[in-house]
Amino acid sequence: MIGIFDSGYGGLTVFKPIIELLPEYDYIYLGDSARAPYGGRSGEVIKKFSEEAVEFLFKHGANLIIFACNTASSLALRHVQEKYLKGPNERERKILGVLIPVAEEAVKTTKNGHIGVIGTKATIQSKVYETEIHKLKPHIKVFQQACPLLVPFIEENWHKKPEANSILKKYLLPLKSTHIDTLIPGCTHYPLMIGQIEKYMGKKTKILHSGEITAGKLKEYLERHPEIDSKLAKNKNRTFFTTDNPRRFKEFTEQHFGMKIKMPAQIELG
Repeated sequence: MIGIFDSGYGGLTVFKPIIELLPEYDYIYLGDSARAPYGGRSGEVIKKFSEEAVEFLFKHGANLIIFACNTASSLALRHVQEKYLKGPNERERKILGVLIPVAEEAVKTTKNGHIGVIGTKATIQSKVYETEIHKLKPHIKVFQQACPLLVPFIEENWHKKPEANSILKKYLLPLKSTHIDTLIPGCTHYPLMIGQIEKYMGKKTKILHSGEITAGKLKEYLERHPEIDSKLAKNKNRTFFTTDNPRRFKEFTEQHFGMKIKMPAQIELG
């Protein structure tokens, strides 16, 4: 089974492209909405929350986990990989993130060597996108902007309101003057505002979609690793868990993603 973990609804922007590209697999989705957003929390707390999510997903049958959360990928992915994938579990289980595939795609996409990144405070302060991009092309200029209010707006389903547009413009304004031709929405919640972002940044800036990129990379990964693929159930089952308000989770999923789902089970982590 493939497990997908996010701090809330944002991971659904990764989940949907994955199930569209790889519909035959069984999936389990965990959204930690009760503790969202993760972006303003300390690294130690993010690691703790990520450990709890990983343990839950492994306990419920996941063999491969996707960290569909940039904040968790930035600050906790390597930590949980080292903790849970050592010894006999190394070949049986895998934990992957969204960050490196997106950084690789940004390097391929840019023509002028100017890449922008928007994300939570934790992701931006980690400078992990800048680090990964410079591993590939040291000369590329990376311009980053923290957008701490966007995730709360999206989690509250207020992201189409004028107030959200006003705040988004303030966040993007500094990036407009840097002449970036490629923008990484470094949070999986942000594709829910992709139309507003594209409208403000204009046609000369390519906005990357982490969900589509991750789905493609996952497909390639499973093709390269038949020993992992063979362990994944393929019955087209989808199971959803949330740490808060399952009815709202269901309504949000159906409204914004057009996916009819069963009522998620509410669980408590920690």
